[in-house]
Amino acid sequence: MKITILGTGTSCGVPVLGCHCPACSSSDPHDRRLRCSILVETDSTRLLVDAGPDFREQMLPQPFRRIDGILITHSHYDHVGGLDDIRPYCQFGEINVYADPVAREGMLQMLPYCFAEHRYPGVPKIGLHEIHAGRLLRLGDIDVMPIRVMHGQLPILGYRFGHSFAYITDMKTIDDDQLPLLQGVDVLMVNALRFDKPHHSHQLVDDAIGFARRVGARRTLFTHMCHDVGLHDEANSRLPQDIQLAYDGQQLEIENW
Repeated sequence: MKITILGTGTSCGVPVLGCHCPACSSSDPHDRRLRCSILVETDSTRLLVDAGPDFREQMLPQPFRRIDGILITHSHYDHVGGLDDIRPYCQFGEINVYADPVAREGMLQMLPYCFAEHRYPGVPKIGLHEIHAGRLLRLGDIDVMPIRVMHGQLPILGYRFGHSFAYITDMKTIDDDQLPLLQGVDVLMVNALRFDKPHHSHQLVDDAIGFARRVGARRTLFTHMCHDVGLHDEANSRLPQDIQLAYDGQQLEIENW
C-alpha cells in the first residue's frame, strides 16, 4: 500500500498570504504546505482522504486514473472546498464520497448544487454515503475503519487503513473508547499545529507526541502544521527520533498492511 501525502498545512496553508516569517519566506520545498490530504493506493484501489481547495494543484503531478472513493474527515472548507474539482475524474463514472452524518449535512449545505435532485450538466457525479465510527468499510481491497475524534466540540473522523496505517487530522481530543481501534498501528499520521500557544480545537506538538505514545506506533508523522511550527529541519531536530514532520509530496510504502 502506498501513501502519497498531498498536503500537510492548515486552513491558511504555508506560506500564509502576507506573512514574512522564516517558514513563509523559506525556499525549502519542505516548508511549503498545501491543505491536508492524502492518497491511499494499492494495485487495484485508489482512495483520497479529503478534497480541499488545493485538490487540483495536488493532483496535477499524480497519474490520472480512477478515484475509487473519497473519505471525508469533516466538512470544513479546507477539507472539502475542492470537491467540485473532482469533475474530470467523473469520466470514469460516479465517485463515491463517504462521510459521517455531521459532515454529510455540512456538505449538503456548502455544495447544494452537487447533490441536488435535478443537477445541471457538468456538476460532479457524486454518490454520497453515510458512514459511522467503529463500522468497518471494505473499499476495493482495503479495509477502512473510521475512528471518531473531537475537533474541539465537533466530532470528526480519522481513518485506519488495513492494520498498519492510521490518519488523523484536526484532532483536539479522543475518547478512550476509540483507542482500541488504533491498537497495533505501525505508522501513525496525526495533526500537530505548533509547539506552543494552545489552540481550542487542535493538538500542539507535545499533545501529538503524547497521543503517539498512547497508540504505540513505531513511526509517527505530523500533519496539519501551521507556519508557527517553524522550519522543517529545525522542527524535526526538536522531535524524538521516531517522530517527524511529514511534507508535501512525501510517499510511504506500507508493508504487511
